[in-house]
Amino acid sequence: MERVSRCGALVLLLSLMLASVDAAASGQSPTPSTSCVVLLHGLGRTSLSMKALQWRLQDAGYGVVNITYPSLSHPIQDLARMAVNEGLAGCAALGLDRVSFVTHSLGGILVRQYLAQHDIPGLQRVVMLGPPNQGSQMADYLESLGLLEPFLPSAVVQLGLSEQSVPRRLGPVGFQLGVIAGTVNQLPFLPGQPELGDGTVAVSETLVSGMADFLELPVSHTFMMWDKDVAEQVVFFLEHGVFNRHAPPFHAP
Repeated sequence: MERVSRCGALVLLLSLMLASVDAAASGQSPTPSTSCVVLLHGLGRTSLSMKALQWRLQDAGYGVVNITYPSLSHPIQDLARMAVNEGLAGCAALGLDRVSFVTHSLGGILVRQYLAQHDIPGLQRVVMLGPPNQGSQMADYLESLGLLEPFLPSAVVQLGLSEQSVPRRLGPVGFQLGVIAGTVNQLPFLPGQPELGDGTVAVSETLVSGMADFLELPVSHTFMMWDKDVAEQVVFFLEHGVFNRHAPPFHAP
């Protein structure tokens, strides 16, 4: 009987060792069940615009907090405090103490603004989609239209290239950041877009000193959050700290 028990224990130990080898060989990471991802949408959007990313991250094992913040009615400084604090509170409510962020456009600037003034215990990684990290020519163009100026949200004016530009004053990032820039412009007829970009933010405007990795994908600003390749790259960066340079394009079955 003792001999059978020893054999059973040996078989179990061997199975666990082989499982570990298989996982390492396939590049899989353990299920990130203790990790929370906060999703922050862009200007004029809601949490619905980040739903596809929410579903993909939940499938990958993350706890997800997908919030809506009033992007059209407050300056960036206030939005950063409101949105990030709500996201962190949501992670705490889930009992998760490791936090990452996935943002679209303005959402990335809110994270930078918040971290310029506060620490986030347990902060892991951040992925920004189409962030105007160097300010936005498009924001300047909209402000230049005198008739629209009284109706422009404060955040739009703060995203320009002038001395009032919040992102241009924030400096290098001090956290693990991956940036994805789009290269498909679905609005080529609009002025203020002399460079390669996603139709709203130029590729060069997404860059920021200190980022860990950068990737260009053929997506537009409006719909990049719903792109399957973008979602796969987001998950890969959160798990590995770099983007997957060898990933084949996603094709729906």
